[in-house]
Amino acid sequence: MSSSAKPPIDPGALPTRTKFLIFGVMAFGQFMALIDIQIVAASLNDVQAGLSAGPDEISWVQTGYLMAELVMIPFAAFLAQSLSTRWLFALSAGLFTLSSALCGMAWDIDSMILFRVLQGFTGGAMVPTVFATGFALFSGPQRAMIPAILGMVSVLAPTLGPTVGGWLTEAVGWRSIFYINIVPGAMVTILAITVIKVDRAKPEMLKTIDYSHLVAMAVFLGGLEYVLEEGPRQQWFEDPTIAIAGWVTLVALGLFIERSFRSGGPVVKLSPFRKPTFVFACVFNLVIGFGLYSSTYLIPVFLGRVRGYDSQEIGATVFVTGVAQIASTVIAARLSTRVDQRIVVTVGLSLFAAALWLTSHMTSAWGFTALLAPQALRGFAIMLCIVPSVNMALSGFEMAELRYASGLFNLMRNLGGAIGIAVVNTWLGDNARIHVARFGEALGEAGRSGDAALSTLADRIAARTPDAAHAALMLQGELAKVVGREALTLAFNDVFRLMAGIFVLALIMAPFCKPPPLASRPPPETH
Repeated sequence: MSSSAKPPIDPGALPTRTKFLIFGVMAFGQFMALIDIQIVAASLNDVQAGLSAGPDEISWVQTGYLMAELVMIPFAAFLAQSLSTRWLFALSAGLFTLSSALCGMAWDIDSMILFRVLQGFTGGAMVPTVFATGFALFSGPQRAMIPAILGMVSVLAPTLGPTVGGWLTEAVGWRSIFYINIVPGAMVTILAITVIKVDRAKPEMLKTIDYSHLVAMAVFLGGLEYVLEEGPRQQWFEDPTIAIAGWVTLVALGLFIERSFRSGGPVVKLSPFRKPTFVFACVFNLVIGFGLYSSTYLIPVFLGRVRGYDSQEIGATVFVTGVAQIASTVIAARLSTRVDQRIVVTVGLSLFAAALWLTSHMTSAWGFTALLAPQALRGFAIMLCIVPSVNMALSGFEMAELRYASGLFNLMRNLGGAIGIAVVNTWLGDNARIHVARFGEALGEAGRSGDAALSTLADRIAARTPDAAHAALMLQGELAKVVGREALTLAFNDVFRLMAGIFVLALIMAPFCKPPPLASRPPPETH
């Protein structure tokens, strides 16, 4: 009997133990794919030295991965239907593991980039697939825990990644950051083949695929990621390559949208956007991705560039965010079954904005103690943002459309992160230059505190060296160092204030959402 003639599998009818086993395997695969990005990011300098690569070349180790992953995330819904969730996830985990091993064996920068692109493309399928499968497997109070658990996985991975990557690189060497995926990846692959049986394959769909739609999507998403990653380094559209990539991306977007509505076999269906609540949830996720990835990126950069922390000190400082996220997971899940989701997301966005505002008062002396409260508040708030937005986005869809909704929804968070890191890098550079100029103006004015500070610094240097010329050079160097450090600190504060404003603006949308019914609300007690 062909697979098409067999009765469909009802995931919700599976035994509870089997459901949790399937979900656990898939959630671990998602965590493995997500944490790999940050583990590698923390060790890029060592990879660069090991492969004798240039600064421009090494950036493609991350850019190539992210471009490929971004293309796969929305494509995964089509592949899950044609290959089945079981075989898509098993192939994704297996090829991700194989490409990880190849990355560890890379002999030059070109081979590393090629293997990273393969790793990003194959690993990207695991992220949206687990969201869709989790919502199909569970209902009621059990479903309420799905967005909380997956949200925790999504935010813990970027939080723990730099710490794990720094420790592995220092203890074993940079190649270990890729080899560490082999054993867990092989286990996930075997378990996926063994236990994930939630639907049946429809291989006939592969014959109807619209390759022009697929190419347009790949060029659009890959080009957008390239522009966002490389733009801040190349002064955006002042660079001809970035300008050409931007135009190609825009044309590909137009073709992608046209084929989405007029193709007989589109690889991505935009039908979930017909629901206004899904649209609002996607915008929330875009903002959440912006804040989550940008803040996770900025704090280590501040600690490294301003405080001079090494990777282990940075990891110990940012670890508190992950602890707060774990603490808020159960709270967010319970609130999702008892409280209007609009209220929960409003509280979450408000607390996240408050955490960013608190962080915007940093001085160049801030470390673990000063950052403790803002980071804990940010970690607690993010789960109150993610859980209701996932519920609003994915509730009310049947399995086929649920896959597309999951892919599009997760794409928004990744896009938010890519846009966020590109934008905050630009803001940081521009504001740092502005503050350096203002410091120069202040020091050039006649009079008071500036002259006194310079005199004190000059006296300290003169006490260390009798050579006037050498002392003058030392004074100039010390002054440039102090001005650069303080200007950069003020620039970080400006960026955090702007990010807080974005979260406040997002609050405007909350009243207009139509939240899913609280069907899982526990019944009133009877006496």
